[in-house]
Amino acid sequence: MRLDKLLCECGKASRSEAGKLIRGGKVLVNNQVIKKPDFKVNELTDTITLNGVAVEYKRFTYIMLNKPEGYVSATDDPTEKTVLELVSEEDRRKGLFPCGRLDKNTLGLVILTNDGDGAHFVLSPKHHVKKVYRFRCLSPLSKESVCRLEGGVDIGGYFTKPCTIKMENELCGEITLTEGKYHQIKRMLEAVDNKITYLERISFGDIVLDPSLERGQWRYLTENEEKIFIRGKK
Repeated sequence: MRLDKLLCECGKASRSEAGKLIRGGKVLVNNQVIKKPDFKVNELTDTITLNGVAVEYKRFTYIMLNKPEGYVSATDDPTEKTVLELVSEEDRRKGLFPCGRLDKNTLGLVILTNDGDGAHFVLSPKHHVKKVYRFRCLSPLSKESVCRLEGGVDIGGYFTKPCTIKMENELCGEITLTEGKYHQIKRMLEAVDNKITYLERISFGDIVLDPSLERGQWRYLTENEEKIFIRGKK
């Protein structure tokens, strides 16, 4: 791998910034100053430092974010705040994107990654990855409405797949889906003449939102969580 590319993929600098740092003698490879941006390095075995600090290469990054209200699940938006604005600048440089989307006012678990194959696997409808949401509705949800929702409802030309609903009381509960159509849960409740007033994703597959994360906070996935995320990759 080129030295300047490695610095970029590690989020240390843009490609042009990386070239300036290297030509300026700020980067050492195996304790030797290297001034050629196209110098070939072995990212797995070479020791690389930038301004005296070790650069650790990791091919993919996986972040768990507790999304607050008012942020859109996008990499860039001309008018709205995006979830990427909540993580570090170094991580933003790595080409992260949200794995699946939450509506602007929906809260909870978002996974940010630059692993396109892994994201494709967990988002593919044929793999039936479960997503669990905590919800509150405007009016009491009857047992009849719950049965209708679990069996599938028409949300405007599309009939939803079966889901599971566990009610805590007449207004609050958890819903488990294996798909993610645009505004799906809100449209499902509207199909039974009700309305969502609160929605939070609490798990994505077997990855559960860390209860220690406040709204807007994030952390890297643990090694075990990474294994869960990528286990279906070919």
